[in-house]
Amino acid sequence: MTSKKIPRLVNAPHVFCPGCGHGIVNRLIAEVIEELGYDRKTILTLGVGCSWNMTRYWGGDFLQAAHGRGAACATGVKVARPDLLSIAYQGDGDAYVIGLSETLNAAYRNTPISVFVINNNNFAMTGGQMSWTTMPGQITTTSPKGRDVKKTGFPIRVPEIVAGFENVAYVARGSVHSVKEIRRLRGYVKNAVEAQLSGEGYSLVEVLAPCPTNWGMNVESALNWMKEEVLPYFALGELRERRSKNGLEKTIEASERSSCGGK
Repeated sequence: MTSKKIPRLVNAPHVFCPGCGHGIVNRLIAEVIEELGYDRKTILTLGVGCSWNMTRYWGGDFLQAAHGRGAACATGVKVARPDLLSIAYQGDGDAYVIGLSETLNAAYRNTPISVFVINNNNFAMTGGQMSWTTMPGQITTTSPKGRDVKKTGFPIRVPEIVAGFENVAYVARGSVHSVKEIRRLRGYVKNAVEAQLSGEGYSLVEVLAPCPTNWGMNVESALNWMKEEVLPYFALGELRERRSKNGLEKTIEASERSSCGGK
């Protein structure tokens, strides 16, 4: 019988709520980092939110950013130490609401960092307030009658916005609601890390995850609600596939020639 290998970076049980998706994503990121030989050459920037719990068991180097400043701090790490793998790990409230400007500007500049955003449709750590990704009609502590999209707008799809920037390296959205999707998500995580290591630029992977505690559901109900309500709105898959650096340069050159009227 072979023993199960536990990544060095997550060598203690996680402390997230039962049914939360963070623990799964942490394990996938740790596996990919170690597989690529960067477990001692990575700095993880944690956003404010449930991701802070990683400070209690993450076995690698990390820093805590101010609320919404994950991408900015991860950028600083990469500028200071371009030889290291710089990862920002954030929630949807941190990356898409408080830190939307930082997130979009890092993507727009094609900053060579890898960003992972756990989208559980609410501000989970602070009590389950409505986020910009909260679903229509979803009950939260700040939308007790359900989100009214006529007053607050529809949930924002940040990965689709980022995928529209011409020079970003990789954008994908995965989920942890099934074994099949978890396996697929691991590939997205690896692509996002490799895109940084190979000098291709910025990557964003959004992960849809359940939050039974703040949704007021048991785990089974939370997973079913994801499949019925969340997944139809937030489409899974690769929104911007990786391409070689040379391919990107050719695309830019072609765009410049077109804008100048050249051939």
